[in-house]
Amino acid sequence: MTTEEVLANVLKALDEIRPFLNSDGGDISLVEIEEDKHVKVRLEGACTSCSVNQMTLKAGVETTIKKYAPQIETVVNVL
Repeated sequence: MTTEEVLANVLKALDEIRPFLNSDGGDISLVEIEEDKHVKVRLEGACTSCSVNQMTLKAGVETTIKKYAPQIETVVNVL
């Protein structure tokens, strides 16, 4: 997969998960993708103070991103 395809697929994944975050008053934005393997995102709104945001990041965001771009190894939230 090219760098452009990885970016497009990660953005598709974020578009899929965004409505669930929006429904709870949160959002997510892509910060960067390193080496086509490591994704940095920023949880926003209500997601920043939510007590289960790490579970959301792993179970929701990371799973969805890996569905679209299986070569992604890590997904981390940056402040």
